[in-house]
Amino acid sequence: MISEGLITLFKFPQTDQQAGKLRPALVLRKMPGRYDDWLICMISSQLHQKIQESDEVVTTKDSDFIRSGLKLPSVIRVSRLAVVEEDILLGKLGQISHDRLSRLKQNLARWISGV
Repeated sequence: MISEGLITLFKFPQTDQQAGKLRPALVLRKMPGRYDDWLICMISSQLHQKIQESDEVVTTKDSDFIRSGLKLPSVIRVSRLAVVEEDILLGKLGQISHDRLSRLKQNLARWISGV
C-alpha cells in the first residue's frame, strides 16, 4: 500500500523524454479524483543537484536516514515531479519523517506560488 512519505522506486524519465533509470522516489500526495494516481518526486545521490529553496538533503546523521531505506546521503528533489499510477511504483524502500515530509510540501508550495 502506497502512502505519503514512502520512498519507493520509479524509472524517472529524462527531461527530453528519453528512458531514465530506476531510482528512489518520494511519494508526496495522492492526486484528487477517482484514479489511483500519486504525486512523486525524484531522489538522487548527486548532492550537488540540490536547489536551495526547494530540495532537502537526507544525511546519515539524520534521525530518519535508516528508516528511509536510502543507501547513501541523497537529495530529495521536489522540483523534479511526476504523477504516476500506484501500480508502476516498484517496492518500498522506507519512509521519511512526518516533519521532513511537511517541510518538503511547504517548500513545494512556496516554489509553485513564487513566494
